[in-house]
Amino acid sequence: MNRPGFPSPGGLLTPLSPLLEQVPFAPDTASLDLLLVGREVRTASGQRLSFVPPTRDGLAYEQRIWARGEVATRRDNWHDFFNALVWLTFPQSKAALNARHASAPAGAASEQARGRERDALTHFDECGVVVVASDASLLDLVRRFEWKALFWERRVDLRRALRCFVFGHATYEQLLRPFRGLAAKALLYEVSDRWLQASLRQQLADIDQRLADELAGGKMLLPQAFHPLPLMGLPGVTPASEHATYYDDRWQFRPGRGTRGV
Repeated sequence: MNRPGFPSPGGLLTPLSPLLEQVPFAPDTASLDLLLVGREVRTASGQRLSFVPPTRDGLAYEQRIWARGEVATRRDNWHDFFNALVWLTFPQSKAALNARHASAPAGAASEQARGRERDALTHFDECGVVVVASDASLLDLVRRFEWKALFWERRVDLRRALRCFVFGHATYEQLLRPFRGLAAKALLYEVSDRWLQASLRQQLADIDQRLADELAGGKMLLPQAFHPLPLMGLPGVTPASEHATYYDDRWQFRPGRGTRGV
């Protein structure tokens, strides 16, 4: 999607495109109500989802979603707007995330005392991406922090065999104004060539199911589950990525701990 007024650097806003093609590109809560029409989105507790103004009712953010299906959403706020769009794009995953938060021990249920596991879930909720590739060697380059090899030397293969699906709503907000050092927390999946040829709707549904199953199974509860991914290295996110020397910036494209120079 590349319509006027809709920034999508490197195509990273593509997962939201089926929704954003239906409403004006602005953080309007009325648009969210419109997008909910005809959709049966529910939490894992069975509550029908709604986007409501924040309220002081004694319930923590995640507990209110679990108990009432109410997602606190500020007016004219891109962060909350993108969060709502992710709920509509990945409903099973967001419901599973909420269920994990709601089932946290009593001492870690408040927003001030998340605990290590809830922190990991929150980081993915805010800044997560799903990277799929039909060429396992590309995923290996991500694991080994070999950024120039991935983004420049394997650029042709990257465009053919790898896709990046942003999940984190904070990352979507940051992509409105991409900046040096913008990175995300990635989950990596190997898929088939046939998977990459499926429609966007089918791909999103499959990712949603994968994430929901892993969350329900207790995965993604530690920071080690994620791989850092410098989004500014993906072709098209910034014009600077069209030059090989761009990837020599070791502050932005950092080597792994085991390969850092002295």
